[in-house]
Amino acid sequence: MAKDAPKMRGWRARAKTSGRLRKKRGDTKVATLQKQYHRKFAGHGSWQLGTLLKKRRKHSLKKALR
Repeated sequence: MAKDAPKMRGWRARAKTSGRLRKKRGDTKVATLQKQYHRKFAGHGSWQLGTLLKKRRKHSLKKALR
């Protein structure tokens, strides 16, 4: 697996059928994302990504990072 873009953090797999980057799993802990993206998110580090997105009314991690 190779990095896909210079500004992309970490390694992300692509879907076999469409070639698109796969979505980040909803059960990823917010504390892990804070370390990976060097950002603080409103909420607890023990929350899961799905909970954070639901509370912030966002549909994706990309939109939550804006």
